[in-house]
Amino acid sequence: MQVFNVEGMTCGHCIRAVTQAVQSQDAGAEVTVDLAAKQVRVQSQLEREAIAQLIKEEGYTVV
Repeated sequence: MQVFNVEGMTCGHCIRAVTQAVQSQDAGAEVTVDLAAKQVRVQSQLEREAIAQLIKEEGYTVV
């Protein structure tokens, strides 16, 4: 399980965007978004850097 602190997520659309971005590269990935904590938890075969880049490409900031 990898945990990312992500700025800029505010709603259900943000959750879907991040989830779909990760699952586009790993269809079996489990993605959990906690808007209040500003965290994204990902269980995936992808490298951490690849996941962070996918999140950034959706317009969010990984801190």
